[in-house]
Amino acid sequence: MTRDKEKFVDIVLKTSEFVTYGNNNKGRILRSGDSGNGSSILVQNALFIEDLKHTLLSISQPYDKGHNLYIKSLICL
Repeated sequence: MTRDKEKFVDIVLKTSEFVTYGNNNKGRILRSGDSGNGSSILVQNALFIEDLKHTLLSISQPYDKGHNLYIKSLICL
């Protein structure tokens, strides 16, 4: 989930769909699609959420697709 729609490679408008956070608050899904860096798709089926304050990434999604993850302090590669 992200609040940065500039990162989307392709994007589809959504209506009347929501996500529920751990505290039971809801966020409205405005769009969905693949997110990337311009040369490749990094995250498939990313969600653009209204009023999201931080980008949220499931650690298992890139790992399940065969990517290596390196996490240390404030760095994630």
